[in-house]
Amino acid sequence: MDWISSPEAWISLLTLTVLEIVLGIDNIVFISILANKLPVNQREKARKLGLMLALGTRILLLLSLAWLSRLTTPLFSVFGHGVSGRDLILLTGGLFLLAKSTHEIHEKLEGEEGGVTNRLAPTFSSVLIQIMLLDIVFSLDSVVTAVGMAKHVPVMISAVILSVIFMLFFSGYISTFIEKHPTIKMLALSFLMLIGCTLVAESFHKEIPKGYVYFAMAFSIGVEMLNLKLRKKSPPVELHQPYR
Repeated sequence: MDWISSPEAWISLLTLTVLEIVLGIDNIVFISILANKLPVNQREKARKLGLMLALGTRILLLLSLAWLSRLTTPLFSVFGHGVSGRDLILLTGGLFLLAKSTHEIHEKLEGEEGGVTNRLAPTFSSVLIQIMLLDIVFSLDSVVTAVGMAKHVPVMISAVILSVIFMLFFSGYISTFIEKHPTIKMLALSFLMLIGCTLVAESFHKEIPKGYVYFAMAFSIGVEMLNLKLRKKSPPVELHQPYR
């Protein structure tokens, strides 16, 4: 519990929670869309079960990845440098974040509107199965981001739980805000690229101090807040949603 007295741990908790909320909105929207395909009397049950499944999936993935990232014994050598399980996890996670964020940006700007939703089956059991399977896809970037930004597992789990609880009560307001200001979503995806780069660097034993990462994020958000306040209001860019 030494992390409680660490200012860096509290900064990472706050930063990670906010990022998890912005990145997790798509997951909440997706669960709501699937639930709304069901009869009215089943929707609330499906929505709550979906949120619990999302939380459970994230925590289990988080614990498994955090454990794997501690495997520091070299498994093999490349050009004289030992490669451990931790290095492989960080490299794979970093490359995944870079690929996922690039794909998401493309999908939001040039993707097919509602294309995936049309193919989803509307029975209660199929809805839960689809939520479970796609929760894993939605959770991977969230979990890898947590591993990349925080050093302590309790901080990672706390951020995930806080973000899910926050979204449970305020998902409508957050979703509306991001819809009005899609640059916030693009900023979050660009932060994923930044975290992906730091993970790839760490896999090659070139650690980038977290303070630099937090400063870059805070500075970008500050600039965007000024943009939102000072610039004239105009119709926002319409982001494409595969789940609508």
